[in-house]
Amino acid sequence: MFAAVPASPLPGHGLPDDSLALVDEDGERVELDEFEATLLLDMTRGLEPATVSACPGCRSRVVAVVAFLDVLEGALAHERVYELTELGEDAPTLHLYVADLASDCDHREWRDPLFDEWADAFAELPPVGRLAP
Repeated sequence: MFAAVPASPLPGHGLPDDSLALVDEDGERVELDEFEATLLLDMTRGLEPATVSACPGCRSRVVAVVAFLDVLEGALAHERVYELTELGEDAPTLHLYVADLASDCDHREWRDPLFDEWADAFAELPPVGRLAP
């Protein structure tokens, strides 16, 4: 007998085409497919060391840029590490914003003041889709 194994550690995730989007305040972004996202989260302990605020219901979060760059040192084998590093190094503020596109979470339990900053970062962006390099 086989048991179902979720593609990520949180319920409601796991469709192969879903992803994470990492965005700076200027709207520059890097999008990861589910495999890339899962690999990044595994290599960086779920981005927890860099997280300053997070939704308790999904993988969306605000990360501190300096700490994000530090945790990326543990993910040098990730195929998109250079794009992620460039995003962090060029970020105009101290934060990057991570959106869990694999989740249908409405973030109602995210009661931290940084939620508004996170929401503003995604409010004026065009619909998310993989961008050309």
